[in-house]
Amino acid sequence: MNRTIKPGRVAAMLLILVTVLSIYLVFLYKLQIIEGEMYYNQASETKKEEVRVTAARGNILDRYGRVLVSNKECYNLKVDTTKLFANEDPNAVILELVELVEGFGDSYVDDLPITIDPPFEYTADMTEIQRTMLKAYFKDKAKEFKEAGLPAEPSAVELMSYMRTRYDIDNSYSAQEMRRIAGIRYSINVRYAINTGAYVFVEDASMKLITAIMENKLSGIQVERAYIRDYNTEYAAHLLGYVGLMTQEEYERYSLLDYSTDAVVGKDGIEYAFEDYLHGKDGSVIETRSPAGTILSTVYTEEPEPGDHVYLTIDIALQEQVERILGRGVEILIQDRKQADAEALLRGETKNPELKDEITGAAAVVVDVRTGEPLAMASWPTYDVSTIIEKYQELMETPNAPLFNRALMGAYAPGSTFKPCTAIAALSSGIINTEFKVDCEGVYTRYAAEGYAPECWIWNISEDGEHYTHPEEDVVAAIKDSCNYFFYTIGNDLGVDTLGEFAHNFGLGVPTGIELVETRGNMANQENHWDYAGSEWRIGDTLQSAIGQSDSVFSPLQLAEYCATVANGGTRYSASILKAIRSFDYSEKVFEREAKVMSEVDSADYNWAAVHKGMHEVLHNWESNTPNVEVWLDCDWDVAGKTGTAQKGENIVNDGLFMCYAPYDNPEVAIAVVVERGGSGASVQFIARNIMNAYINIQSYSDTSEQEMALLK
Repeated sequence: MNRTIKPGRVAAMLLILVTVLSIYLVFLYKLQIIEGEMYYNQASETKKEEVRVTAARGNILDRYGRVLVSNKECYNLKVDTTKLFANEDPNAVILELVELVEGFGDSYVDDLPITIDPPFEYTADMTEIQRTMLKAYFKDKAKEFKEAGLPAEPSAVELMSYMRTRYDIDNSYSAQEMRRIAGIRYSINVRYAINTGAYVFVEDASMKLITAIMENKLSGIQVERAYIRDYNTEYAAHLLGYVGLMTQEEYERYSLLDYSTDAVVGKDGIEYAFEDYLHGKDGSVIETRSPAGTILSTVYTEEPEPGDHVYLTIDIALQEQVERILGRGVEILIQDRKQADAEALLRGETKNPELKDEITGAAAVVVDVRTGEPLAMASWPTYDVSTIIEKYQELMETPNAPLFNRALMGAYAPGSTFKPCTAIAALSSGIINTEFKVDCEGVYTRYAAEGYAPECWIWNISEDGEHYTHPEEDVVAAIKDSCNYFFYTIGNDLGVDTLGEFAHNFGLGVPTGIELVETRGNMANQENHWDYAGSEWRIGDTLQSAIGQSDSVFSPLQLAEYCATVANGGTRYSASILKAIRSFDYSEKVFEREAKVMSEVDSADYNWAAVHKGMHEVLHNWESNTPNVEVWLDCDWDVAGKTGTAQKGENIVNDGLFMCYAPYDNPEVAIAVVVERGGSGASVQFIARNIMNAYINIQSYSDTSEQEMALLK
């Protein structure tokens, strides 16, 4: 049976079709014609923002223009919190970002000082900055903690539980994943509680990582160009220092100088001392970005001014050699001591279990006799300055304190290296003359009735109980033989006050003029004796101060400058480490060092000649100083010097000190070496000999490309 299509149905269908089509056309017309321009503008809308441009930090160079520290351009990844938290699940994005970073071998910034794996605990190596941030976070969340029934300072487990809720971290995430997410959320959040720079997710990101983030279209990450410090030497760590983000206290200071909140500043060493020159002046730029975040154009409103370049008095070639020689010298001393212990054990000798004979540190300093300029300053043990931020806590806990700059901050009794000072003081004051002689009796008995009778070092050197003395000696022989009896005698007549005046003029116990942090040291005196010894000053302290003991303690730098002052006949120069400063394009000379006289030791030439001769015979007298002579026998330059052995106390091996200068007839360089528990000055002088060889060899280089300050012309 044939069915006919009813006209009414066809009409209805056509009507519906026409109606739908009309509605579609109306909306299409509205979208493309009426509102088309608006949507087009939104799609092509750009964003303009004024951004601070960080000025490149100035370079640090040695005296010959060799670059020690410079800048390396890098790319940092910063979090755009608006875009990140616009994601449906920002925690999933964070976790994906973390896994990408770890997958490409990069590292991200996680300021949360809690272990990654449960059971969660606060990390033992929490840095001071992390501790400050955590306290600020606790303070900021105090109200929420109280409402959640948490203490003001919750445990790590309590804090992680709070963060899982606070940051809406789903229970489907594992404990480790939750910790990673919480670490990033905390690092972002804590910066609202403490006045510090913006959160940088990844510093110096690899191009592979950046490319992967772009390919995965992970929103919420912004790539910014930046600079990081690039260390061109493994040496001079204690001198160069390092940089880092400002702390709250630093910001209070530097904000007055228009520093940005995320500025990198010098934390130690040269970086800190010359921050004002190195920092530069930041600029600003108007950035035009597409909705996707791509930079379309930049217009500078203020050009950044890079920092000035700082030239040091240090010769990095010599610095490297001195550090190597010092480290190797300590190793030799340690091995020699182990060998001696082994041989003693074979002989059936028992070592005192309470004896402290481990070498704990050492330092060596080389200075220019003619200007006082430090040419090399080494401290052992040392560290890698390029990784100090990452390994700071580890270094803090490392035995023998590698971060401690012994060359500047170490304070050591000078022992017999002080005797040339005592000699010049007595000669200059008229207490003695160059013809004056003393007959060494071995024991100084002037105050025996009062219960004090110090001995000369030679008195008990015999193991069979026989006593020895020095022959009648003048000042030259007394320096040569380091006769304590002679210096007790003249020290008693000289008095500690006069001795102190001369010591200060030699630079002992007073600032050296160096721009880095240093110890002032102390020249023994009656005023502060109680602080050191806990007792009243006695005549014995005067006698001991004359031979470099009592409360006298000086830094290796002070000893080197003192030796230089002796060598040049009494002129003490500033130990400034700053050679010159040049503008960022090297075109302008901002500063150039001139030798600055700090003090004078006024004495007749024949007095100086006597002291010089005595120091020369210390190293060249065949009759009584054969070990010294053997060390210096083949040296290309004629050298004068003085050994020193500083007593540390019962059951502690003495410190070994040695200072010298050369050439003897026309002094050019002075060297001081200190080895903690080194045994004696004679034991450590081979280190100074090797340093002297290195200096002589470096001076003989014929490479004209390293003419002094060549890059400054």
